[in-house]
Amino acid sequence: HVQLVESGGGLVSPGGSLRLSCAISFVTDSRPCMAWFRQAPGNEREGVASIASDGTTSYADSVMGRFTISKDNARNTLYLQMNSLKPEDTAMYYCAAGSLVGYTSLTPVNFRDWGQGTQVTVS
Repeated sequence: HVQLVESGGGLVSPGGSLRLSCAISFVTDSRPCMAWFRQAPGNEREGVASIASDGTTSYADSVMGRFTISKDNARNTLYLQMNSLKPEDTAMYYCAAGSLVGYTSLTPVNFRDWGQGTQVTVS
């Protein structure tokens, strides 16, 4: 049974920081590709950051240099450190797990398991 549970969202002022966490309840080798997505009202879900099993990362242009994705295998937790937050970062943030081996991805179709989301509001 695959379960992903996000936490760490909230209200923050522009320029502030938040760290999102995603608790993983499965053997991470079975889902080697993980990512964070976000969706604002009226918008499509967009990929924010992704990490492969070898630690390779990729980021959307809009967050490059501000956000950092990481994974702690000992704690079975995925993180998203978000700095220099902007009002346009306001969205529901989701973590996702997929079966791609050796790749990162920011495309939702490549992920089969999703968390329920955590709201981030920058205002």
